[in-house]
Amino acid sequence: MGFNPHFSELPTTIFEVMSGLARTHEAINLGQGFPDSQGPEALRRLACEGLMTGSNQYPPMLGIPALRAAVAAHYAAHQGLALSAEQVVVTSGATEALAASFLALLSPGDEVIVLDPAYDAYRPLIARAGAIPRTIVLKPPHWHLDLAEIEAAITAKTRAIVLNNPMNPTGRSFSHAELLGLAKLCQNHDLIAICDEVWEHVRLTDQPHQSLLGLPGMADRTVKIGSAGKMFGVTGWKVGFVCAAPEIAKVIGKAHQFLTFTTPPHLQGAVAQGLGWDRAWFDEQAATYQAAYQILRQGLLDQGFCVLDSAATYFMCLDLQQSGIDRPALDFCFEAVKTYGVAAIPLQSLYEKPEEAPPIIRLCFAKQETVLREAIGRLAKARQAMGT
Repeated sequence: MGFNPHFSELPTTIFEVMSGLARTHEAINLGQGFPDSQGPEALRRLACEGLMTGSNQYPPMLGIPALRAAVAAHYAAHQGLALSAEQVVVTSGATEALAASFLALLSPGDEVIVLDPAYDAYRPLIARAGAIPRTIVLKPPHWHLDLAEIEAAITAKTRAIVLNNPMNPTGRSFSHAELLGLAKLCQNHDLIAICDEVWEHVRLTDQPHQSLLGLPGMADRTVKIGSAGKMFGVTGWKVGFVCAAPEIAKVIGKAHQFLTFTTPPHLQGAVAQGLGWDRAWFDEQAATYQAAYQILRQGLLDQGFCVLDSAATYFMCLDLQQSGIDRPALDFCFEAVKTYGVAAIPLQSLYEKPEEAPPIIRLCFAKQETVLREAIGRLAKARQAMGT
């Protein structure tokens, strides 16, 4: 019996593997990216109220009108983007938004530029759309965009580039100059930019988020993808949204209708109200992540680890080799979770060619201070045991 090779030959995602090992060994899970809180109580109460008093039948396929309008208004207020509700498609999470975008905008034989290390859903979804991912590898510790290398990879078949900004797993937030250069490449070569911007509110520095969608000449060739799960720290809700020019949003909506079709209405209603909260609320939430980042960062530096800087996301990266650990990243992660009780993600799992990846691991710091300090102690023991 045969199966679709794009999926039957894939391994289980490293996030599920490490989270499973964390449960089995009762380890601290700094691998998969989710907070250890339950999200804002006010938002959860809004969802409860919607569940009990609102409709529990199919909402409109493109999203409830209140949420589509709220997404457009939120981005106008926070990022200065000129969007209308008709440019918004509500999806069941950002991964579904990516799938709908790839299926709608790519044709068999198209080429798509992907920047490594990359979120592990990109390549399988691109391949399932019949397109071919072409990889550009970013270099640590700064992970700059090499615009000349990107342009050299563009061919007559190149249709799109996927930009994860801020970038998971590196924590990089790309500069204005880098984005301008990328926008110029997209316009010169008639490319669509599919922008995964789910970490836009998880800021660790004063650098504001800038969307490629808002740059000159990009409004008609950019897909912007956001996530309420990341904005509000409720990753299990799986409420995402696509923003694009009306003609692009329309075709993405047609792909979406045959994927999940729609998203739970009580969650959509709660998110619609949450998006209208004062800017101060989002700033305060970012400040809690900034504090957690500094706790883990400084604690690991004190223990002799080489910590790479992060500007955004829930994540920080450790360079094992520069930390005095001469072990492959995957081996270190398996030993760390089984013996020392801390789960982490080896970056090699997020590369097209794992054998070419640097010996770097990713940690999620969106945890309580007591958890982070315990993790620091356990990782210090792992370093002492596995160090040179």
